[in-house]
Amino acid sequence: MVSKPNNFSPALLIIDLQNDFSPPDGSLAVSEGRDTIPVVNELLSRPAFIARVATKDYHPQDHISFASNHTTPNNVPFTSFATVVNPENATESYETRLWPDHCVQGTPGSDLVDGLDMNLVDRVIEKGKDSRVEMYSAFYDPFVHPRISDSGLSKVLREEYKATWVYVVGLALDYCVKASALDAKKEGFEVVVIREGTRAVDGSDVNVATVEKELTDAGVRVRDLGSEEVSWLS
Repeated sequence: MVSKPNNFSPALLIIDLQNDFSPPDGSLAVSEGRDTIPVVNELLSRPAFIARVATKDYHPQDHISFASNHTTPNNVPFTSFATVVNPENATESYETRLWPDHCVQGTPGSDLVDGLDMNLVDRVIEKGKDSRVEMYSAFYDPFVHPRISDSGLSKVLREEYKATWVYVVGLALDYCVKASALDAKKEGFEVVVIREGTRAVDGSDVNVATVEKELTDAGVRVRDLGSEEVSWLS
């Protein structure tokens, strides 16, 4: 049995549980994505959480991750990639997968899903608002020298809520959930990803196992609802 730590001040982070990521009509629907809603609502009701934060992809129409903003033949959603160059430092770049248009600012697809108990959500943080960079993480974009976009989430969790642990659920495990969990760990939080509260774009057993290993290797705890870490929330 793992004992609850003395400095246990947990926050719940609900990643991008939005219409465009949800079946049946989302433009970038994650299979079984809506099945996470009852799990997330149950977690929202847990009394131990000192903060409950939901995030939203909130992209401008000209966002760099949209395949529609690139030229043929390298503009096929899901299969094409683009090089993203730091707009303030041309020596820093990375490759990103291109997607269908999704979570465009002001559209119904960007809304958090019906059924999510918003009465229990303390804060909604928007991300991905800079058209020039991809931002899977709820914290910031991948660039470092300099960073281009920072949501302010780390400061909110640490300074406003005094959180020491972050529990992560939402969509999708292999992209925004993973990136957010890894960055939460880098920011010094103890991090728990709850399996039942997330789904992957590629839900194959091999891919999910690969993602979980990457998280575990980075010190993130990947746990089931029946785990000790979840029991601490009662």
